[in-house]
Amino acid sequence: MTSDTSIRCVVWFGEPTSAERMRLAQAGWHTRVADPSAQGGGVGIRRGDTVVAMADLRNADVDALREMARLMADHPRLPWLALLSADTVVQTPEVELVLRASIDFFTAPIDVQRLVETLGTLAGNTPPPIAYADVPGITGTSPAMMAVVASLRKYAPVDLPVLITGETGTGKEIAARALHKLSARRDHPFAAINCGALPPNLVQSELFGHERGSFTGANARRIGHFEAAAGGTVFLDEIGDLPPDAQISLLRLLQEGTLERVGSTQSIKLDVRVLAATHVDLEKAVAQGRFREDLYYRLNVLRLRMPGLRERGDDVLQLAQLFLDAFRKQHECNATTFSVLARKALRDFSWPGNVRELLNRVQRAAVVAENAQISVSDLDLQDVVATRAGHSSLGLTRTSAERDAVVACLRETRFNISECARRLKVSRVTIYRLCKKHQLVLEDMH
Repeated sequence: MTSDTSIRCVVWFGEPTSAERMRLAQAGWHTRVADPSAQGGGVGIRRGDTVVAMADLRNADVDALREMARLMADHPRLPWLALLSADTVVQTPEVELVLRASIDFFTAPIDVQRLVETLGTLAGNTPPPIAYADVPGITGTSPAMMAVVASLRKYAPVDLPVLITGETGTGKEIAARALHKLSARRDHPFAAINCGALPPNLVQSELFGHERGSFTGANARRIGHFEAAAGGTVFLDEIGDLPPDAQISLLRLLQEGTLERVGSTQSIKLDVRVLAATHVDLEKAVAQGRFREDLYYRLNVLRLRMPGLRERGDDVLQLAQLFLDAFRKQHECNATTFSVLARKALRDFSWPGNVRELLNRVQRAAVVAENAQISVSDLDLQDVVATRAGHSSLGLTRTSAERDAVVACLRETRFNISECARRLKVSRVTIYRLCKKHQLVLEDMH
């Protein structure tokens, strides 16, 4: 917790322009010009202040670069950004040393909006996770999740079965609980059952109950999960693993609203809503004879698909911060947010384990992180950064280097767009797009 007198400061090693100072001031950041050769380097961190260092390489000579590299080594917990010009030669050892120690890079003319957003992230000002007050457990504003929320609101009041599909770890049980909470059955029991975890010889007894003496070891009457949830909702996860005899009993319950305990011939009338989930292709299971077709159609009245995390865009950042904040409430840890590169890796990763994998990685990172910002290595996502760099269309890993490559090629080809595109092995449209991306005005470059 910072005091009321704390400030947010960018310690600028170099010479910011008046426009850069003004834009940062408008965003609530004080700019202090520092001399890297001065005693202590001019960092001057005061307790409670939020300080970010900017290594301005636009006019830095070799001595200044070496001093910046030394300061970076002396202040490993201070987040550093780097600012390059179109003429900065990034292949020199001194520049490479500074860039490797920086967590993000900018090229002049600087994209101030991106700079302000990056500074906000470094200050721990990550936007709060977006949750829906009426849909418990659901977080995210991606189009994929907004479609899920719309379906949940639509399906919940309708007392019909819902088949929830999606990969493992996408939150199918959370969706089922949300359907129950939004329905008129919310004050009655909710029973979640993993069909794949039930012993095959006890599935019928677990779900529908049994009478005393109905089989060896049945020393007393047992009420099954369906009866115990009377008036409420039963969620059958991994429905594709349900044995054939249990499929018949479930079909009877859905068609007639009755069940029979194992060892009994008496039908019991039961009011319960059935939700089912699967990560396998039930249509294929029906075609292969592993799942009853009539039961499939009974369950598939309403269908809800849970999207994979890789389909949810920046939801991954909201969820990661949500998981980190929840972990911090239970355990002491240094981490409060994610570095810029870690956030990029979170967005770029394919997440085969979906939300469950994200939760595990964030919790592990929170334990091993030594600084306030969780790094790429803390998340064990170094390969993502390396792979993405290897597949870059221009073979460059940094925005600044990409801009340098385009500028150099344009000058070498005397601003012949077609020849530049040929040399970089991209289309003419891509060259124009890159010029727009890096704010390059062709007329001004001649």
